[in-house]
Amino acid sequence: MSGVLRRWRATALLRRAAPRTLRGRLSLVALVTAALLMLVLTVAFNAVAGHRLQHQADDELRTRAAAVATTIDTSGPTLRVLEISHDDLLDADVWIYSGRRRLLEAPPASGSLTRVADALAGRGGQRCVTADVHGPLRLCSHPIPGGATVVTALDLSPYRSSADTLLLGSLALDAVMLACTYVLTRLAVGRALRPVRTMTDQAGQWSAVASGERFGSMRHPAELARLGASLDAILDRIRTLLRHERQLTGELSHELRTPLSRIIAELDWWRARPRTADQTDASHQVIAEAAESMRTICDTLLADARDGTLTAPGTAETLPTLRRLAEVPYPGGYLTVTVDGPSLVAGVPPALLERIVSPLLANACRYARSTVAVRVHRTPDGVGVDVTDDGPGVPPAFAGLLFEPGRRADPDDGHGGAGLGLPLARRLARSAGGEVAYDAGHTPGARFMVTLPAG
Repeated sequence: MSGVLRRWRATALLRRAAPRTLRGRLSLVALVTAALLMLVLTVAFNAVAGHRLQHQADDELRTRAAAVATTIDTSGPTLRVLEISHDDLLDADVWIYSGRRRLLEAPPASGSLTRVADALAGRGGQRCVTADVHGPLRLCSHPIPGGATVVTALDLSPYRSSADTLLLGSLALDAVMLACTYVLTRLAVGRALRPVRTMTDQAGQWSAVASGERFGSMRHPAELARLGASLDAILDRIRTLLRHERQLTGELSHELRTPLSRIIAELDWWRARPRTADQTDASHQVIAEAAESMRTICDTLLADARDGTLTAPGTAETLPTLRRLAEVPYPGGYLTVTVDGPSLVAGVPPALLERIVSPLLANACRYARSTVAVRVHRTPDGVGVDVTDDGPGVPPAFAGLLFEPGRRADPDDGHGGAGLGLPLARRLARSAGGEVAYDAGHTPGARFMVTLPAG
């Protein structure tokens, strides 16, 4: 339990110590990355430098061994060391052996070091070893033709000092480079994030609905341009959602006004003077029908709002959208539904086109005897869609009430519906700059005409 608590505390401490800004985090990542890279380079550089210094020491030892070899006479039956001028310089840290074991000459006062030289000479061949005897020393054995072996030693202190100096210099250079990396990274990241701060300030100042300003209209780097395009899409969607909310609120208030007025009128009439039981029951019936109508209106509009696809303003290929809509099963599956016409582009999203035409197509399939035809054509102002059926048509007396909410020509005709489809289709078309109209001169059957702006 204590181990878990310690890990939790360590994690919390690291989280508190981590920079909270993107600029600080990127600078920290760059600093850590540069530190690891410089550590690897520093270790590699000092390893190469140390190897090079050791190679120089070995070359020095071989040179001295070659000089000592010139003072050894191997022509006689026994080895003999010749005396020359500056002999004391050659004899410094030099051991001469006859064969591998018999020591002929050694430097004075070198007991412990002589034992290292004896072991090195006894192993034979050309070998080198590093020993720490009163300081770091490098010893190398060099066999000489004629049976002699020369062992030379060299103090490594100057070389070690040079290696330490290189290490300190590289560490100081690393520290300077890391400091410069951190400062330059913070400056570069701060400059790179400056457009982001500007975009943030602009987003706080703009209104998502009223303002026409968008991030895509400004010059930014490619990454920020893509971010700006995404933000513009979000702003357009927010604007669409708010517009849809206002539209739904308007539709609810418009549709509920009529049944609510009937309820208020009945209540006022009922309170005006005493009524008989039959009159009271009639008033209750009217109020109940109006309340049921209100509930149906709410259910219809809310279901339409939930099922509707909210998209930003766009365009729609009319034929694919209408053919997909005609494949939906409607009452009276024996009907033949045809869709034809040129492939035109309407200036509304596909979902809005479906929501405008769907009530007209459902109404035509409800009353048609055998066929329903949907025809697409070009109009002077845009695109037209005609929905025609071969049913009984609309009674002339009811033609002027077709697009009033809650009105039906014959409520007892056995077909469902609340009388909201046609009014809703007209309001949606008008909200997109189009229109839905009824052709009173068409016979037999009924024809509804939809006009929409071109895409």
